[in-house]
Amino acid sequence: MAKKDVFVLQDILLSNAQTAAAIRRELESRKILAVNLLSSPGAGKTTLLEALAERLKGRARMAVIEGDIETERDAERIRARGIPAWQITTGGACHLEAKMIGKVLPDIPTDIDFLFIENVGNLVCPAGYDLGERLRMVLLSAPEGDDKPKKYPLAFVTADVLLLSKSDLRPFLPFDAEKAQAEALALNPKLRVFIISAVSGQGLDDLVDFLFRAREEIASRA
Repeated sequence: MAKKDVFVLQDILLSNAQTAAAIRRELESRKILAVNLLSSPGAGKTTLLEALAERLKGRARMAVIEGDIETERDAERIRARGIPAWQITTGGACHLEAKMIGKVLPDIPTDIDFLFIENVGNLVCPAGYDLGERLRMVLLSAPEGDDKPKKYPLAFVTADVLLLSKSDLRPFLPFDAEKAQAEALALNPKLRVFIISAVSGQGLDDLVDFLFRAREEIASRA
């Protein structure tokens, strides 16, 4: 990479970081917990959000920002659950940026408790961009294989939570959850790990309790 290109990238990331910090301050002043979901395509981000919508019903209010290269399919799925959702289509970019979230922010209801941001599906470029979230969760599903933490370390180094998803499929696949967890924790010892299935419900109650505690921390500081 040429020196000029390095400087341009540094400027982009600095601008993104500044915008993200402003978004974080705004959301937390409203006592909203923002969660950025990262994963490979098909790891179960949207299905997880649908399951969380059911478990939060009557207990808390949530909204969702969906990121994809094209289509509104994921946002439509969330809206079908009665949850407000905004679709950001990047037109080819492999990740969301803070300025994209900033454009949607004025439309986000002020009385929600949780804002989930489903990033574009891949474990590479989304990891380098802060979106103003308080929590970053990375999903690793059983069908993907247990070798992803070492292959895509930045996604796991920058995350707060690791969700080992689609646990209901583990009996049928050569997925070593202990290996995946150990390699992820070697990269980031502070990771909180949950083994979950949006189909069977495994681990979801513990995850919801964790989200409520994280949101209470923000509310106590606001």
